[in-house]
Amino acid sequence: MMDKPIRVLTPTCTLGYGFAADAFERAMSMHPDVIAVDAGSTDPGPHYLGSGEALVSDISIRRELTVMIVSAQRAGIPVIVGSAGGAGTGTHVDEVVRIVREIVASERLSLRLAWIYSDIPASLVADATGCGEVRDFEAGWELSADDARTSHAIVAQMGHEPIVEALKAGADVIIAGRACDDSVIAAFPIWKGADPGLAIHMGKILECGAFSAEPHGTDVMMGVIDDTGFTLEPGSLKRRASLTSVAAHTLYERENPFRQAGPGHELDLSACDFTQISDREVRVTGSRFIAADDYWVKLEGARRRGYRTITVAGVRCPTMIARIDILLADAKAAALAYFESPDLDVQFHVYGRDGVMRGLEPVRKSMSHELGLVIEAVAHEQSLAHAAAHFISGTLLHVSFPGMFNTAGNLAFPYSPSEVDAGPVYEFSAYHLLKTASPTALFPIHYEALAS
Repeated sequence: MMDKPIRVLTPTCTLGYGFAADAFERAMSMHPDVIAVDAGSTDPGPHYLGSGEALVSDISIRRELTVMIVSAQRAGIPVIVGSAGGAGTGTHVDEVVRIVREIVASERLSLRLAWIYSDIPASLVADATGCGEVRDFEAGWELSADDARTSHAIVAQMGHEPIVEALKAGADVIIAGRACDDSVIAAFPIWKGADPGLAIHMGKILECGAFSAEPHGTDVMMGVIDDTGFTLEPGSLKRRASLTSVAAHTLYERENPFRQAGPGHELDLSACDFTQISDREVRVTGSRFIAADDYWVKLEGARRRGYRTITVAGVRCPTMIARIDILLADAKAAALAYFESPDLDVQFHVYGRDGVMRGLEPVRKSMSHELGLVIEAVAHEQSLAHAAAHFISGTLLHVSFPGMFNTAGNLAFPYSPSEVDAGPVYEFSAYHLLKTASPTALFPIHYEALAS
């Protein structure tokens, strides 16, 4: 049982994506007990996990963390950040911790900082593959020991338990590595005695900020949880929570509307009830927490596939547009024959035709008066990828074909140089579940007292 309802302020869908100052100020006037925000996802692909680069800029992280930490210190409440830096690796956590230290110094604050790592040694995962303690999640293949050992980085999604441990230790600011999105929001209410089913369901809706409101956006949402349910309200008076927006976000990224799995648990949402209690507020009840027999966490691993070079060009000639498939196929075949490299991969993205959906595009008969062409070459060396992309763009620029109008060049390049070296290319090497002895065993917590 809870001593009182707990108010959770989630300022945005992802730390660094922005929120309205007036919406945040209004939410702070509602006296939240905690500010909790997710900072990462696998949605942008494996690059940030493999490279260690941050998903958003230090400028944005610093700006928003300053507002959050200063406001939280004035209110005497903690700040929790999950999946720091985007992918939640140790490199990401360390960078955000550095920013927190600088904020504390510049704003003349004193606080207790905690940070939690979620990196998993490749050797641990490799050993687990031989013990039946790794299983497929959504990868579509069985993880091998070699998959683990060839990964540049592997993280695991922590549940709420490591964050609760940091709260128990008196942390004012918690910077967590890769974490299950809803667990970041649910940790404080669960620590204060909230029903975990209600808390995690509320976390699921709040973690995307005002995307559960109308109109949706990267903005502030408030959740208030008590012993029987929770209520959601946007920070901005320009938005409202509706039955549709809240129920729809419950289904977001879920293939089963009633059963939702997470670290060490499953949520049963079959008895959920959504009630519009005011024009701007929705109340949710009936979420049920089912503890799993064993505790499994999701692994995310990335390995380097090669190096990428891209070329962007426009095609305006109608006869070239009509023959684009043949011309692209011929140019690709010529490049593969010329460079004789078995690992060279050439792809074309034709915008104005099927650049978004490619082979899944259902509209096949209409054709734009112009096309945007992205030439992509991936190889084991950057120099080879660059050479191949330039070879293809040069081939297409000067190729002759029946009905040709443009004798001085077939492509229009918006940039010079036309080839852009995009650097290392990463692919997911693990998207599996790992069995662990306890919810906190894989996630070491560190503490530091900061004072200006």
